[in-house]
Amino acid sequence: CPTSEELMDRLDRWVSPINILFFVLSGAELDLTILANPLVLLIGVGILMTVRNRGLQFRKFGYAMKNTIGKIFHKTHAGEGEITPFQAVSTALAGTVGTGNIAGITTAVTLGGPGTLFWLWVTALIGMATKYSEVLLAVKFRERNKYGDWVGGPMYYIKNGLGKHWKWLGVLFCVFAALAALGTGNAIQAGNIVGSIHTAVLTFQPDFAGEQTLNLVLGIVLAVLAAIVLFGGVKRLGAVTEKLVPFMAVVYILACLAVIVYNADALPKVFHDIFVGAFTPNGVTGGAVGSVFLVISWGMKRGIFSNEAGLGTAPMAHATTSEPEPVKQALYGSFEVFMDTIVICSLTGLTLLCSGINLNYGTMGETALVSEALGTLFTQRGGALVIAVALALFAFSTILGWALYGSRCCEFIFGHKAIKPYQILYVIVIVVGATVDLELVWDIADTLNGLMALPNLIALALLSGVVVKCTKAYFTKGTSLEETE
Repeated sequence: CPTSEELMDRLDRWVSPINILFFVLSGAELDLTILANPLVLLIGVGILMTVRNRGLQFRKFGYAMKNTIGKIFHKTHAGEGEITPFQAVSTALAGTVGTGNIAGITTAVTLGGPGTLFWLWVTALIGMATKYSEVLLAVKFRERNKYGDWVGGPMYYIKNGLGKHWKWLGVLFCVFAALAALGTGNAIQAGNIVGSIHTAVLTFQPDFAGEQTLNLVLGIVLAVLAAIVLFGGVKRLGAVTEKLVPFMAVVYILACLAVIVYNADALPKVFHDIFVGAFTPNGVTGGAVGSVFLVISWGMKRGIFSNEAGLGTAPMAHATTSEPEPVKQALYGSFEVFMDTIVICSLTGLTLLCSGINLNYGTMGETALVSEALGTLFTQRGGALVIAVALALFAFSTILGWALYGSRCCEFIFGHKAIKPYQILYVIVIVVGATVDLELVWDIADTLNGLMALPNLIALALLSGVVVKCTKAYFTKGTSLEETE
């Protein structure tokens, strides 16, 4: 009788991406148009990586936390062209922790109801396996560029992992990612920064009429600050993000926790609404949200938009690490999703739901609602200030993180000489994003996010065996039993 380990080994050999694809396509009742939905593919690949790695994000959760956040204060040296493991995850978090954690979650909760948080958590738990796999492959297949810097990400594990005849797929990823960086990681972030600051100004001066001038000034200031960091290279970027990201996270987390504790008597009802609303939204939103599919869709979309698991962006930051062991850095990838979505996004949602404010379900909520929720404890002016500061720091860090992603993509296609022109364009777009209506930009950004995810998801599925092999090798060699379990 085979052992459980032997059975899982057989499953790893039998369950290849090609077999899964054949099985899915052979379903007589399947609507094949569903498979073209990037959201379905993102979740599907996450489930594949969870199964093939035997639920690593659950089995090794304690080990991952011990060897990531548990070593936050350990001194680590990074050589030329690389940054420390913590700086790498800080840069990645800088790209992921942004407006999605505040504005995105507010929209999800108001349009989908409390149940969206449940599906947000499901997406995050699956996404931890996806991000782990992305980062592992990024470090394993990275390379040095002509200046000695580590470069990696989906385009490199496509080229070096799948072979040079797949390079076209890497180029396709880079085209979509470089364009998405200008929208998702730049214009949208700049627009939300000036929007939150304008809201704070109106709280103190309701008759303020200089919005356009204020937006332009703020856009120029943001552009100058970003240019100072970006033109200093990857080491300056790492040095800034390792200080900025923890600071902004602590400020926002403490503010939200204070409101949740202040309204702790509402927590039992809130969690009831979350779990009931995930499957029967009609009962907890007064009929404003009647579709379970809508709840699932908003929860998953905003979860993926926030933590970016499967998009292929964060691996580009992790690839710059001084850590030589792919699995060790990949654990930071799992921690990144946990921190971004399970912690920060959940706190936004719980703050909204605990505060008792009118969320007007079925409408597109704005960040002013979070400001109002915080205002139940800190006064409306205090809440507006907290959101203005938090959103400005979150969004600015995202601008910095995505600048690295766009630059790396241009470098892959056109060479190192393309980095500076792209960075100049990137800085100019900051000003544009701060001064124009972003509704169309949001639509384009969502489309580009889906398009850039497709090449990455194909590569992840085809290279899933490499992830399994590296993971097994790491957890069966060298380390003691106490460490690995």
